[in-house]
Amino acid sequence: MTGYTPLLPEGILIGVAALVILVGLFIEKKKILGYFTLIGLLASLGLTISSWNITTAYTGAPFYGAIVVDPFAQIFNMMFLFVGILVCIAALDAYGDHKNQDEFYALMLLAIVGMMTVALSKDLVALFIGFELASISTYAMAGFDKHDPKSIEAAMKYFLIGGLSSSLMVFGMSYLYGLTGSTNIDTIAAVFAENTALIGTPAILLAMVMLIAGFGFKMAFVPFHMWAPDTYEGAPSIVSSLLAAGSKKMGFAAAFRVFIIGLIAMKLDWYIAFVILAVVTMTVGNVLAVVQKSVKRMLAYSSVAHAGYIAIVFAIVAYPYASADATGLAVAGGILHAFSHAIGKAGAFIAVGAVTYMLMSKNAVDGDPNHIDNYDGLGRRAPLTALLMTIMLLSLAGIPPTFGFTSKWYLFLSAIKGGLLWLAVICVLNSALSVYYYAKVIMRMYWGEPKGDAFIEPPMYLFAMTIAVIALIALFFVPDGVYYWADAAAHALLGV
Repeated sequence: MTGYTPLLPEGILIGVAALVILVGLFIEKKKILGYFTLIGLLASLGLTISSWNITTAYTGAPFYGAIVVDPFAQIFNMMFLFVGILVCIAALDAYGDHKNQDEFYALMLLAIVGMMTVALSKDLVALFIGFELASISTYAMAGFDKHDPKSIEAAMKYFLIGGLSSSLMVFGMSYLYGLTGSTNIDTIAAVFAENTALIGTPAILLAMVMLIAGFGFKMAFVPFHMWAPDTYEGAPSIVSSLLAAGSKKMGFAAAFRVFIIGLIAMKLDWYIAFVILAVVTMTVGNVLAVVQKSVKRMLAYSSVAHAGYIAIVFAIVAYPYASADATGLAVAGGILHAFSHAIGKAGAFIAVGAVTYMLMSKNAVDGDPNHIDNYDGLGRRAPLTALLMTIMLLSLAGIPPTFGFTSKWYLFLSAIKGGLLWLAVICVLNSALSVYYYAKVIMRMYWGEPKGDAFIEPPMYLFAMTIAVIALIALFFVPDGVYYWADAAAHALLGV
C-alpha cells in the first residue's frame, strides 16, 4: 500500500458518515442506513487488518510528520472498528425504528474516526483534534435518549468533565511546546534527551501533572474517574459500550505515545505517579464494583479497575531496573489487555442493553431496569443472552478459556519479569476480588427465581454478543496471531 492508501479506512468512514446524513434527509425508513454503516465499518476493518504490518510516516504536506500508520496505530484502529461493528449491529435492534437513527450512525462513525486519528497521531495538535472529534460526537451520543432524564444527565456530566480534561491536556501540551518549540512527539523526545537541564524543572513537572490529569480523565483513573460510573449508567447501553470499549482505549493509545515516547527522558519523575495511580485505580474500582446493585454501574466501576491494570504498563516502562524485554512485554501485554477488555466490555454492555430491551418490550421493568434483581432467572427467561453474558463476564474476570485470561497473563507476567513482583501480586489479588461481583451476576442469572415468562430475545443484540464471544474464545485458543501483532506494535512504539 502506497501514498495515502493506508488512510483509506478513515476516508471510508468519513464518506459513509456524510452519506448517512444526506440520505437520511430524504428517506423515512432509515434502518437501511444501519446496514450501510455496517458495510463501511467492515470495509474499513478489512483494510486495516490487511495493512497491519506497514509503517508509513507522512512527513511532507499536508501532515508534516503529524500522522504515522504503523502496527501500533493499526491494532488500536482494529479495536475501535471491531467495537463499532458490535455497536452498529446492536443498534439495528435498539434504534431500528428511531426517527433520528441516521444521526446516531453518523455520530458513531465520526467518533470512531476521531479515535483512529488519535491512534495515528505523532503530533500533539493532531492528537488533540482527534480527541475533540471523538469527544464531541460521544457527548451527543450519551444524551441520545433525550426523553430519559438519566441520559441527559449523563451527557451533561460527560460534557463538563470532558471539557475540563481537554483544558488540562491543552495546558500541559502548551508547556511542552514552550519548552521544546515543537508539537511533534519525536522532536519533543529528542529535545529533552539533548537538554537534560530541562528535566526536573518546575515547568516540565507542571506540564506532566497537567497531562497526567488530562489523560487520567480520559482513561478514568482514580481520582479522575468520577464521571465514568454516572455517564456509563445514564447513557444508552450501546453508547456505554462505545465509551468504555472505545473512548477509553483512545486515551491509552495517546498516553502511550506521549509518555513512553515524548516524555521518556522524565520517566523517573512519572514512575511514582503511575504506580500510585495504577494501584489506587484497580483497588478502588474493584471495591466499589462489589457494592453496586446496578449491573450497569458495576460494569462501569469494573472498567475503572481494568484501567488500573493497563496503567501498570507505564510503571514497568519507567522502572529503572526493568529490562528491555520486560518493557516490550509490558507494552504488548497492555495492548492485548486493552483489546480483550474492549471486546468483553463492549459485549457486556450490549448484553445489559438486550436485557433492558426485553424488559421494556414486556413492560416488565421493576424500577431500575439495570438493577440486579431483574437478572434473577435470566438463564431460563433468556438462555442465549445469559450464556453469552456469562462468557463475557468470565473473560473480564480473567477466567480461562477466554482471551481475558491470556491478556492478563501477559500483562501480569511483564510486571514479574520487570522486577515488580509486588505490583503483580496486587494485580492478581484485585483480579481475584473481581471474580466475586462477576460471579454474583452469573449466580443470579442461573440460580435466581425468574419473575415472569420467557423473553423473545432480540436477534441483532444476540448476533453482536455472539461475535464478541466467538472472538474471546478463539483468541484464547489461537492467540499467536494477535500476540504477534501486539508485539510488533510494541516494537513500533518503542522503536526497537
